[in-house]
This record gives sequence, C-alpha cells and structure tokens, in this order.
Amino acid sequence: MSSQIKLYDGDADELMSGDHAEQVSLLPGESSSGFSAGERIRLTWGQDMLRDMLDGRYRAVVCGVNDHDNSHGIVAQLVHLVTSSQWTEKTVTNYAKMFQDSVSVHAAHDHEPYVLKFDLDSILVLALLRPRGQDHFTTADLGRGFATISKMLKGRGDRLPIASVSFLGARSNRLIDEQGNEPSFEAVLRTMYHSGYRGDVYPAPGLWSKGDVGVFATYPFPGGVQRMREGSS
Repeated sequence: MSSQIKLYDGDADELMSGDHAEQVSLLPGESSSGFSAGERIRLTWGQDMLRDMLDGRYRAVVCGVNDHDNSHGIVAQLVHLVTSSQWTEKTVTNYAKMFQDSVSVHAAHDHEPYVLKFDLDSILVLALLRPRGQDHFTTADLGRGFATISKMLKGRGDRLPIASVSFLGARSNRLIDEQGNEPSFEAVLRTMYHSGYRGDVYPAPGLWSKGDVGVFATYPFPGGVQRMREGSS
C-alpha cells in the first residue's frame, strides 16, 4: 500500500500540478517545544480577507484611511458589504476630514498618526489616518500607528481576534520607506511586530504569484533565513 498522502479525490492531484497564475510555496516554520502566547504574527496566505470579515472570523480589522478619497480602500468595501452598518464610504471620508481639520486647529504640532474607530456593528475598523498633507504613509507612520493600536488592544479581549491589511499595493493609501520606495513585506511585518502587534496579516494579492520564492505562515521568520542572508554576502 502506498503511504503517499493525496490532497484531492480522484485525479485532481495531477490536474492541479504544474504552473498556475497565482500560487505560493509555503514552507514549514521552525519546530520548537518552547511555545508561548503572543510570540508571532500569523500570515493568512491565500485567504480572502473580505469573506473572512463577513464570516465573522475577526472582531476587528486594521486598515488605512484618508480625508480625501477612500473609494479604492478596503474600508469602502467593508462599509458596503456590512449591511447593518450605518457608515458609507462618503461618511467615513467626511469624518476623517472633520477629525483632521480639528487636529490642525487644536493639536497642530502633534505628528502622531491617529487611529479612527468605525463601528460597523459586526466588526470594528481601526483605521490609521494618513497624515495631513501626505499622499502616502511612511514606515515611521506605520510604526507609530501600530504602537497606538497595540495599546488599544491591550486588555481588550472584545477586540480580538484582529487582522490587518499589509498596506502594500494600496491605491488610496500607499506605503513608502525612507528611500521613497515601497518596502518589502518583511519590513512591514518587522515594523508591526516591533510595535507590539500580534494579530493576523493578509498579504497583498500581488504577493500570491511569488511561486518561485518560499514563504512562511508566521513572523518572525525562522533564524535560518537570516543565516542564509549572511552566508550570501
């Protein structure tokens, strides 16, 4: 008897093999007997974020918002799909603008990115407000924003589990690093992790076609990744 484990019924294993337009090569993480809670960020490769939100798998979600146009952001899709919500893309944008205008008057020297809360009834949106006068987020903005979000989650079991967008490949609220380029996914995860965030992160759809590069299901990545980098230099 063959000991080979099949994935699908019938001949589907053979039919599903070969090159596909969107695929990733998922690698096993480090095995260890010393697990503790709150050690990692989980990466939900291949999952549909909006469907998971609507299915009630999360109580809160992190995304970006701005005071000009959110029609291309995930927040617009969420307020449209959550039928019990009283928010719309227009009211979300108007609220962000009202908040931003108030900050410019009463806290003009405060450069911290603010986190706006939108209660959609079935899910809470924690939205990083893009700094005034910027058409993008920086990695520094992301770090300060997630530090605030981590404080908002501390001791609040009613806001867990939580998931976040990766902020990569965004149309409304793009993310750039100190050199003016879009950062790597690893750099984004490192920023979130060092800010205290330990929820799930949904990779950008553009990363699903990196079939030639091995990916992991959690962050921090195994130590072997850094050892390989050091050995190649």
